[in-house]
Amino acid sequence: MTIAFRTMRLFALAVWVGGLVFFGFVAAVAFKTLPDAHSAGAVVRGSLIQLHHIGMVAGIVYLVFTLALLGTQRDSHPVRAAELVVVMVMLALTGYSEFSVIPRMEKDRMSVGGDITAAPADAPAVMHFNRLHKVSVRVEGAVLIAGLLLLGMTSVHGRDDFDRFE
Repeated sequence: MTIAFRTMRLFALAVWVGGLVFFGFVAAVAFKTLPDAHSAGAVVRGSLIQLHHIGMVAGIVYLVFTLALLGTQRDSHPVRAAELVVVMVMLALTGYSEFSVIPRMEKDRMSVGGDITAAPADAPAVMHFNRLHKVSVRVEGAVLIAGLLLLGMTSVHGRDDFDRFE
């Protein structure tokens, strides 16, 4: 059962972190290949929303299986507590982006007629949108860094785990 729980945790985290890495490529390709920034922004926005949903599900799966590992007393290494903190931070940042940053960016976009690139650069809504975009990039970067840290932490096991195989 311990191996199954660890596998589920790793699978959930791999999907989330892999999605974050893939998203960076999707965004770059969208802005290079689509005919205008408005179309590329629509693709990126839709992709980011889906990534957030995937991340929230993956984060909850990770959290549940980590708590299950702790509950079984088969893997109670102290690093598990740190993992819980990191995954909760990742979930909080993802939620902040999904439920605060993106809706405010969307409000700014709609206030200038739906195409942020068609509005004057000095328009208050455009300036606010650009600030929020920087926040969004930083938040997603922080989630990615935390996810990579968490990937490293998942490989830590206590010596007792290996004593069973001797």
